[in-house]
Order: sequence, then structure tokens, then C-alpha cells
Amino acid sequence: MTRKKIGIMGGTFDPIHNAHLLAAEQARDAVGLDEVWFMPANIPPHKQRPDIADTHHRLRMTELATQDHPQFTVTDIELTREGKSYTVDTMQQLVDTYPDYDFFFIIGGDMIAILPKWYRFDHLSTLVRFIGLMRPGSVYDKEALSAYVTFVENPVWELSSSLIRENVRTGKSLRYLVPPTVECYIKENRLYEHFA
Repeated sequence: MTRKKIGIMGGTFDPIHNAHLLAAEQARDAVGLDEVWFMPANIPPHKQRPDIADTHHRLRMTELATQDHPQFTVTDIELTREGKSYTVDTMQQLVDTYPDYDFFFIIGGDMIAILPKWYRFDHLSTLVRFIGLMRPGSVYDKEALSAYVTFVENPVWELSSSLIRENVRTGKSLRYLVPPTVECYIKENRLYEHFA
């Protein structure tokens, strides 16, 4: 039986935006993933920003953003587990739950170089292969990293969740930055309006 290839796209998704979706699709297509599971990260109790959206909002926006792609789905595994969420613990739980799947963790170009410094990386690298989304012009020691990273070219798109939050605060358009369903959700729930 062929093992299913599952990509994991983690992030705060506050909010999820079109660059997240594009990156997941590039990884899916390049590596031949059967599915990509979007995994909103838990936020530590000492929230970094006063305007961070509650867990249920971030989860719902991620569900709305991915609902029209048959190979995209959402998992709340990090949101429902108690305590700190380290990637190694999450991946161990997924591997234990789905022993017949092969997991691929999708990371941005900024994370590739520091990957070996991740918590318990030696063990993590036995649980999952990484898909590194490269930016044109970025320099990596591909030979050293190739044991645990599959490199994928990714179009440059300078889009961030902080830009979207700022657009909300200043009344600027979100069109083409987030899916229409996410834009409607942000407006209906008045997210990101009140903090500078």
C-alpha cells in the first residue's frame, strides 16, 4: 500500500493570508503531497501583542481560507494540547496517530538556516522531512541541509499578517491579500481594529 504524503503548514495565522496558501500549494505540487494540513499554533499565555486574535478566530479563518481546496485541511492538534507546543511533540503525536503516513513540515526560507537549532532537532528530523521554501537570492549550505530538507522554489511575495492587521486598522483594502471569506470574517468580527 502506498504511504500517504502529508504536508504540515504551521503558523499563527493571525490572520492567514494568500501567501500562506500559495506557499502550501507550491510545496504540495513540487513534492507531490497528497494533502496539506494547516496547523494553527497555540499562543503562550503572555501574549506578545494586545490585539492577537483568540484561538477560535484564528482556527475559523484558517478553515474558511482552505475550504475550497480539496487537498487542504485544518488540524487543531496544537490548539487542544496543554502546555507549550514544540514541533517535535506535535510531530511525535501525529506519527503515533498516523503510522502509515509520511509527514513533511513546510518552512519558510528564513527558517531553513536555523533549523538545526530547533528544540530536540535530532529527534524531530527522524519524524519528519522538511520542505524549505527558498527565496531567490537566499544562500544556504544545501549539501549540509539536504539530509533533511527538500528545497522548493517559491515566488517572492512580500505579504505578512502584520501588513493585513495594519490595513484593517487604517481602513485599507484587503482584496487579493486574503481570501474573500477571511476578509468577511475579519469585518464581521471586527478583528484587528483597535490597536496601533
